[in-house]
Amino acid sequence: MQIVVSGSGPDLVLLHGWGMNALVWEEMAAALAPRFRVHSVDLPGHGGSPACTPCDLDTMTATLASALPPRATICGWSLGGQLAINWARTRPRQVERLVLIATTPRFVQAMEWVCGIDGAVLDDFAENLARDWRETLHRFNALQARGDAHARTVSRQLRERLLTRGEPVPAALAAGLDILRKTDLRAGLTHIAQPTLILHGARDNVVPVAAGEYLQRTLPCAMLDVFDDTAHALPVAQPQRAALRIKEFCSGA
Repeated sequence: MQIVVSGSGPDLVLLHGWGMNALVWEEMAAALAPRFRVHSVDLPGHGGSPACTPCDLDTMTATLASALPPRATICGWSLGGQLAINWARTRPRQVERLVLIATTPRFVQAMEWVCGIDGAVLDDFAENLARDWRETLHRFNALQARGDAHARTVSRQLRERLLTRGEPVPAALAAGLDILRKTDLRAGLTHIAQPTLILHGARDNVVPVAAGEYLQRTLPCAMLDVFDDTAHALPVAQPQRAALRIKEFCSGA
């Protein structure tokens, strides 16, 4: 697995979202390195990491857990946030704290869940992915930036970093979309006892801020910080502010 380690101090693991790679954390990792030993991870099948088999939520979680320190704060963005929740649920002794950025326990809307997106959106991405995965990723990155006060800059930065660490494995991209369509982590949230910091953009068009509010209400030890004028790509749009909140959170401030 491709992991970039920087800094020194307590271990902090950064997990990116679907279709991206660890370079999305570049500014945040630099800001965090004076305080933490930062592990910026390419998820299986992304960047420089080989895909895992099967490429499902539990296998990806197990692959990450075996490659990373025995005790760490786990910070996940979007799909990475779902992996972080699953990690804390299945291996609680390894996870000291959680930081969930633009994270939801369930991406897709349902009759009893209005905090998600229409499943047809992910179905459309899956259909287009089979024809042209590069164009599909560019479309998804544009969606992540939409609504942000600095949408053009955020979109450009996502586009520039998309393939810098290597091309993702198309089968892993398809499997990741399948995880986003099917995963529902709501039932286990009340058993996650780790202190949790939730960071969410008020203008998020991929994961509505209501999902972050739900996590704050449901996780036993959670606090929520909503970033005004920020959409889904919070690690790129607000790296310094996010890093500061993480340092404060891990210091008990």
